[in-house]
Amino acid sequence: MADPVQLAARFPGDFLFGVATASYQIEGATKADGRKACIWDAFSNMPGRVFERHNGDVACDHYNRWEEDLDLMKEMGVSAYRFSIAWPRILPDGVGRVNEKGLDFYDRLLDGLKDRGIKAYATLYHWDLPLALMGDGGWTARSTAYAFHRYAKVVMARLADRLDAVATFNEPWCSVWLSHLYGVHAPGERNMDAALHALHYTNLAHGLGVDAVRQVAANVPVGLVLNAHSVIPGSGSEADKAAAERAHQFHNGVFFDPVFKGEYPDQFLAALGNRMPKVEDGDLEIISQKLDWWGLNYYTPMRVADDPSERGEFPATVSAPPDSDIKTDIGWEVYSPALASLVKDLYARYELPACFITENGACYNMEPVSGEVDDQPRLDYYADHLGVVADLAAEGLPMKGYFAWSLMDNFEWAEGYRMRFGLVHVNYDTQMRTLKKSGKWYRDLMCAYSSQFAPKV
Repeated sequence: MADPVQLAARFPGDFLFGVATASYQIEGATKADGRKACIWDAFSNMPGRVFERHNGDVACDHYNRWEEDLDLMKEMGVSAYRFSIAWPRILPDGVGRVNEKGLDFYDRLLDGLKDRGIKAYATLYHWDLPLALMGDGGWTARSTAYAFHRYAKVVMARLADRLDAVATFNEPWCSVWLSHLYGVHAPGERNMDAALHALHYTNLAHGLGVDAVRQVAANVPVGLVLNAHSVIPGSGSEADKAAAERAHQFHNGVFFDPVFKGEYPDQFLAALGNRMPKVEDGDLEIISQKLDWWGLNYYTPMRVADDPSERGEFPATVSAPPDSDIKTDIGWEVYSPALASLVKDLYARYELPACFITENGACYNMEPVSGEVDDQPRLDYYADHLGVVADLAAEGLPMKGYFAWSLMDNFEWAEGYRMRFGLVHVNYDTQMRTLKKSGKWYRDLMCAYSSQFAPKV
């Protein structure tokens, strides 16, 4: 349903509509005001890692243009802004000295959001680990989890009074598997043992982060953002269904089970537990502290089949062909029913708190023509997926909000600047912002919702 007024009417009266970004993808100013390098600064400058060696040095120049960007959000009718805080701005070496100028930037940003009546949803870690911590092993070192604990306390002590909610991590699947097993993201490791160490210490850091938030600012709702995979078996065969369960444990369960059950999945442990770092007494209690909310990032389904070869490591799956022939410009299958089945399956498996869709969107690379960006496929993607979220809420699932990814085109990690997810087009040469057709539609949806559910005077 593409009509924004009719779609808006399908959401409950307490629903939150927002947009999302991440620090390294938009801020630029990587050497400004005491910030030191993060792992993505180093990774981006290594040949062959990022498309054409693009980097985040300038990005969308949001560090200098934040007021313009907040004004744009206000004009769009955005109710909430999900952003991340750059650890290397706050503690440039990961530990040690606090950089006041880094905190000052987020002071200004939060004050600007409050001045415009926009709620602030902060993420403490969106992949920009201070490079200095790699000297101790980065996420493969237990000490990094405790460094994160201190960083979280520093941030909350300064900024919590203006935060509406905080997440510890964004998509640990990416900073664990994509970064340490598949080598696609920084630091570019391709080693199962390194990935398994990063897995447990990231989970531990999440738990320590929850502890830090509750110690310093117990009134701020704390959660975790997970890019849970909608794992669909490639066929109805028992082998493929078993493969899908293994894939669930590997891609979802290794995060959901420790956080929401206080344990790692059985089949995963049987296959790889002997290569995990020592899970010390109390670790799982720290990791499994109850959360106030959780965030789901969803873009595309994961379709898997059994890998019968004996050389395959757990989960021993191969990709199965897509059902839909519709793909975005980054090559991801468009299939909105998988979002519904994923949410229902996760609530059936786990006792989960309220859910926010913290990222959802599509990559299409249309450029402006006569000052207009006609990105109808992105608009269609948003309409379909928002319709699914409205249906889930109507069925009684605790869907509390939706953050479109992304406010604006930005640095798309290993893809550099060639892939565009924004509701707003960014000309990287001039930094001119242009609201796309999809952005105007999302603006109309948010404005229609606000007018329908505005308090009656």
